[in-house]
Amino acid sequence: MRAGARVRDRGSVTAEIAVAVPALVLVLAVCLGGVSAALVRAQAQDAAAVAARMLARGEPESTARAHVGRVLPGATLAPEPADDLRCARVTAHPRVLGIELAVAARACALGGG
Repeated sequence: MRAGARVRDRGSVTAEIAVAVPALVLVLAVCLGGVSAALVRAQAQDAAAVAARMLARGEPESTARAHVGRVLPGATLAPEPADDLRCARVTAHPRVLGIELAVAARACALGGG
């Protein structure tokens, strides 16, 4: 290998790292955003299930809404009666990486307790 070739290659590793590190940070941020959205989805499903059971037991809608608000601040509850079932739809709009997502979950419970 000639000395001139080594001089021209000098700094190439630094340039590659300068490109790779921001790309790695971006991939990591997207992965963490996906995990965050999945956690909100799980919280919405849990809140919908509990709200549906509360409504099926005959508890006031305001109590179910309060529970949903405690579990997932900013989420909305939409009760959906269907025959013998009491269904609850919980909708939340979390911001992930600056993008607002719509997350919804629905659960039903047999009415009458």
